[in-house]
Amino acid sequence: MDTQIKTLRRTRRKNRIRAKVVGTAARPRLAMYRSNRQVTAQLIDDEANVTIASVSTATQKGDTPKEKCVAAAGALAAAAKAKKVTSVVFDRGGYLYTGNIKVFADAAREAGLTF
Repeated sequence: MDTQIKTLRRTRRKNRIRAKVVGTAARPRLAMYRSNRQVTAQLIDDEANVTIASVSTATQKGDTPKEKCVAAAGALAAAAKAKKVTSVVFDRGGYLYTGNIKVFADAAREAGLTF
């Protein structure tokens, strides 16, 4: 499949999801972005248009991408707890719930975030 078509389809999925998922100060949106090498996650308050916390696997220690995702999820959960956030709304960003996205989500749940 052509790369432009893949990107267009992901953008359409992302827009559909974003129309339904809204983060608040009490329950921010956990937005995911996946590049070819890294995974980035942000806790976003959509009402105030503010990023509460963000983390990337580029700054995490680990041998494999999945180990880096687990470390990043733990760091994000710790930052969320420091801001007194325990519950979030998960926004997978149009990506399938598999691979590193699933590993990150499961690790964030184990670290104490509820969604």
